Amino acid sequence: MASPEKSTLKANEQKWGKENIEAGWTLIPNALLVHQASLGLTPMDLNILLQIARYWWEPGNHPFPAKKTLADSIGVTPRTIQKRIQEMEKASFIERIQRRESKKGSKTNIYRLTPLIKALLPYSKDMIAERALRQKEDKNRPNLRGKSNLKVVSENDR
Repeated sequence: MASPEKSTLKANEQKWGKENIEAGWTLIPNALLVHQASLGLTPMDLNILLQIARYWWEPGNHPFPAKKTLADSIGVTPRTIQKRIQEMEKASFIERIQRRESKKGSKTNIYRLTPLIKALLPYSKDMIAERALRQKEDKNRPNLRGKSNLKVVSENDR
């Protein structure tokens, strides 16, 4: 039996194409995509968060892409990235940690998405509850497939 990871990967390959998946993919919670506007994130903010997430490979090893790298991927200036990250930091969606070396100066910032993850929790819990309710309603809905239990009523049966 295939592991869940392998079967998912094959499903993703079927959806997106083997080469596109082989080039790399990023896991994003649906709550972020569905509730972007509710959170007050602009399309640019979401794009930046998606780009940052692209560099987050290990749970405790937070991403640190350069602003220029993010800007080049999106097609904007590094200054635009800097402004939006500052706004997301003020809104408590991202935590920026500066890295400095005494002899070399500044390095790229580390970006922690922990505040965003916490902000998503109420939305995720609501989505989970909604799904459970739909599943319960589906389970309680009569099955209309198969042989009908209805009887044809004739004049004699009345």
